[in-house]
Amino acid sequence: MTAGAAFVAMALSLAACSSSSTSSSSTPATTSSGSASASAGNLSGTLNGSGSTFQLTYQQAAIQSFKTVQPGVTVNYGGGGSGKGRTDLASGVVQYAGSDSTIPAADQSQFKGTVLYFPVVIGPISVAYNLSGVTTLKLTPTVIADIFQGKITNWNNSAITSINSGVTLPNQAITIAVRSDSSGTTQNFSLFLEKAAPNWTLGSSSTIKWPGTARAGNGNGGVAQIVKSTPGAIGYVDYSDAKATGLSSAEVQNKAGNYVAAAPAGAPPPPPRPTRPPPQNFHPGGAPGAQAYPITYQSWVLCYQAQSNSNNAAMLKAYVGYLIGAGQQQLTGLGYAPLPSSLQQMAQAQLSKIGT
Repeated sequence: MTAGAAFVAMALSLAACSSSSTSSSSTPATTSSGSASASAGNLSGTLNGSGSTFQLTYQQAAIQSFKTVQPGVTVNYGGGGSGKGRTDLASGVVQYAGSDSTIPAADQSQFKGTVLYFPVVIGPISVAYNLSGVTTLKLTPTVIADIFQGKITNWNNSAITSINSGVTLPNQAITIAVRSDSSGTTQNFSLFLEKAAPNWTLGSSSTIKWPGTARAGNGNGGVAQIVKSTPGAIGYVDYSDAKATGLSSAEVQNKAGNYVAAAPAGAPPPPPRPTRPPPQNFHPGGAPGAQAYPITYQSWVLCYQAQSNSNNAAMLKAYVGYLIGAGQQQLTGLGYAPLPSSLQQMAQAQLSKIGT
């Protein structure tokens, strides 16, 4: 973990500085558009990955476009959640894992070697809902917390109606939709509530003991489908899946007191928190700016620094280089935010550490 952790800590510090500077932005640099892929020559073989469903849409798009750069390389990526990705990487089932959270301390002994963290996407978590005729819904972190811990159970509860003047909310039961798998989205959503809502009591983890009335789905897509098919439902879903499923998303109150809708442009990386060890110092809900959407998080590709053979190392360099290089240009259209240029450049510099 040491090399990856040190990189993310320094990179996130730079990203936080750059987010307040006019000289840096969230527009990806194009100077290295696939340079790692091109310089590798013509490669051949198969790479397998699994994990984060938050990354899934981007992984699928990048795999297709990467074929135009390295037609001899087959890349497979299965979802399953961040926990599954980390488990698969530790057991050698895959060459890389997608994860929206870092390796828990209790699991680090399962990994045989240094794990590198490559940030690939930043994005918002939508609080998606299904209420007929309700096109605008405002929610505070406190209200969201009480909904998801089963204390607010009806849509016309005064805690909701009082912040939605002019909106007719039905006398309808609330169904909460949550993840059934070990999920980075769950971890980041609960981290946000732990930080922003003093009334939150369920803690933060990749798995949460939700109220017994909750309906659980596998992956972000599974939660999105529950919300879409269940009148009165509300769930936490990455913006990309919420957008693809056609869900309505609540405007969430941020630190400045403003209600902001989820959108890639509103998802700058939160500043690192120096009181937490790297790379765990990344924390959702800290995005600066009066119009910043408050529930944002970052997702990584994890891989071993030492690969079993030189061909796997070359393919990983090429594909990860594509994800943090040319592939970044696809992100906004897919519902994500691209990496800030400083973070992207440091991720590219770390590629040279992948070897045998």
